[in-house]
Order: sequence, then structure tokens, then C-alpha cells
Amino acid sequence: MAVTTVATKGNLINTKKSLALAKTGYDLMDKKRNILVREMMLLIDHANKIQDKIDNAYSEAYISLQTANITLGFCAEIAGTVPIDNSLSLNYRSVMGVEIPIVSIDEQSHPQLNYGMYSTNSALDAAYLKFALVKQLTAELAEVENSVYRLADAVKKTQRRANALKNIMIPRFEETVKIISDALDEKDREEFSRMKVIKKQKQHKEKLEKEIAFEKQQA
Repeated sequence: MAVTTVATKGNLINTKKSLALAKTGYDLMDKKRNILVREMMLLIDHANKIQDKIDNAYSEAYISLQTANITLGFCAEIAGTVPIDNSLSLNYRSVMGVEIPIVSIDEQSHPQLNYGMYSTNSALDAAYLKFALVKQLTAELAEVENSVYRLADAVKKTQRRANALKNIMIPRFEETVKIISDALDEKDREEFSRMKVIKKQKQHKEKLEKEIAFEKQQA
């Protein structure tokens, strides 16, 4: 890898700082990834439990609706009396910077029947209550599945960034630190050798000067 950074002590210090920052960033990304994965696994377990519940709830609800259709005839006209449901609300919570949806249904403690009691029977009541349960479970499942999707996407992005730091940036900074350090060490060795030669030349010159001065005194 070609390194164009000039081999100076200032650049060495800056590169070491960048290396330390990259390692810190990788540690943070790794911790974030682990937290997101743990949160996602918990939600997947929760989603599996809800899926089992919702499968049973749908089965029971359709059986109840079949019974109501058999005893009352087709219930399309009765279904038309049920108003549009605007009770669904959506909020968010943050998990390591990832926006996780919170889906809730604003309902009273007891479902309100919106059809007449005279022309219906208990079979329709049972179907209504069971589909109300299906609605609650569907909202809960939608919240969990959407949360898992967002967390999985965040884990993928975090993993990509962590890999870039670990496999590209950190090795690049380490190589740059090594090259600059080696170049500075070589400069130090050259400077030491140069100073040693200069010192030896100075000592030799001083010796010659002393010898000449001594010969003049003897003359």
C-alpha cells in the first residue's frame, strides 16, 4: 500500500490519534451490534409466540364467524354497521439510535357492540370478540415484525461499518504508523552516524591543532 504521508513526528502523532480513534470506533460499533442483535433476538422470540397466538385466534374467529353465518345468514349487512376503526396509534422508542415503533390500540376495557341485539345472537357476539382479539394481536405482531426489520437493517449497517474499521481503516493506520516510525528511526540513525563522524572529525582537527602548536613551541 503506497503511503504518501510525510514522515514527520507531527504526522506520526496525528496518525496514532487516528488509529486510537478508529479502534475506539470499532469497539463502540461492536458493542452497538451486540446490543442490537440481543434486542432483535428477544423480539424474534416474542414474534414467534405472538404468531402462535394469532394463528389460533384467527382459526377460532373464523369458526365463530362460520357459526354466525349459519345461524343468522350472511352477516355482511350487520358488518356494515361497525364504524371505521381509528383507535390505532403509533409512537417510537430508540434503541441505540434505531427508531422502534410502538403500536397501540386505544380501546375501552370492554368492546362496544355496534349492532342491534334483537336481530343477532351469541354466535355473532363470540365472532365479534374473537376478531377484536385478532385485531389486538395483529397490531402487536406488526409492531414486533417492523421492529425486527429495522433492527436487522441497523445490524447490517453497523456490521458493515465495523468491518470497514477492522479490515481497512485500522490496518491502514497501523501500516502508516509503522512506515513513519521506521522512516524516523532511519533518520535518527543517520543523524547519529553523521554526528559521530562530525565529532570524530572535530576531535581529529583539535588533535592536529595541538600537535602543530606543540611543534611551534619546540622550534
